[in-house]
Amino acid sequence: MAEVLVYVDHVDGAVRKPTLELLTLARRIGEPVAVALGSGAEATAPALAEHGAVKVLTHDAAEYADYLVVPKVDALQAAYEAVSPAAVLVPSSAEGKEIAARLAVRIGSGIITDATDLEAGDEGPVATQSAFAASFTTKSRVAKGAPVITVKPNSAAVEAAPAAGAVEALAVSFSEKATGTKVTARTPRESTGRPELTEAAIVVSGGRGVNGAENFSIIEALADSLGAAVGASRAAVDAGWYPHTNQVGQTGKSVSPQLYIASGISGAIQHRAGMQTSKTIVAINKDAEAPIFDLVDYGVVGDLFEVVPQLTEEIKTRKG
Repeated sequence: MAEVLVYVDHVDGAVRKPTLELLTLARRIGEPVAVALGSGAEATAPALAEHGAVKVLTHDAAEYADYLVVPKVDALQAAYEAVSPAAVLVPSSAEGKEIAARLAVRIGSGIITDATDLEAGDEGPVATQSAFAASFTTKSRVAKGAPVITVKPNSAAVEAAPAAGAVEALAVSFSEKATGTKVTARTPRESTGRPELTEAAIVVSGGRGVNGAENFSIIEALADSLGAAVGASRAAVDAGWYPHTNQVGQTGKSVSPQLYIASGISGAIQHRAGMQTSKTIVAINKDAEAPIFDLVDYGVVGDLFEVVPQLTEEIKTRKG
């Protein structure tokens, strides 16, 4: 069976959930070979082996932390040349898509971004995507070279499938451009205790109807009762009510959780583009004609200041 390269997203050896999803998808089209780079790379091996990696290629160097993107592209290209895989899978983050695009150019292959599913085909892997603000679903395959595919978080359920996970050192020679853009400073992101927005199984978002930064505590309370991430519409972000890092939409982050709750969000196309692939969508809005109700699974016509606190209390009661 052909091998499939999987780029590992990890923090000091702790593997992030989107990578485990990639391993699940990779097993549909071949044998997963994971590529772990940077500090703690070897420590990723047990988790990767538990989820199907037959091999784990590792390499650590200061360049991965000190410079942007290119050292990782160099390493992934080295892995590609060593393995000759049937496909390369990368998490669909901002950095992941840049790595994938640069790699595709280097190896002369086609690229598919933001895939939501992956299956084996007679002429190569077939990826499912959402197009035109999720108004259409398409199935695509790359016609030239080994496809480089980025996959959106929450596109597949993580499935354990123990494999050998043999650790092998990857030989990497950095290009001259690897040190072109240096990281000069880092500021740790303040932890909220909530899950990462793009990876969360549940997202609760607030929009213009929240009517002020001080009122986002209502949205946060509901999110915390569900163990969810907090999102915001562009209108709420532009008004300064919530950080841009939490914006969901075409110019913000794209999410695809199991449950998406939109409170006080009208449902403009800009917002829909970032959340329409959510598995179950619930909207709370006092305007019965709001566009958001055209795509929801469940809609509540009512004042969010009455509905959301009641929902939060009911959840807390049921959880005991």
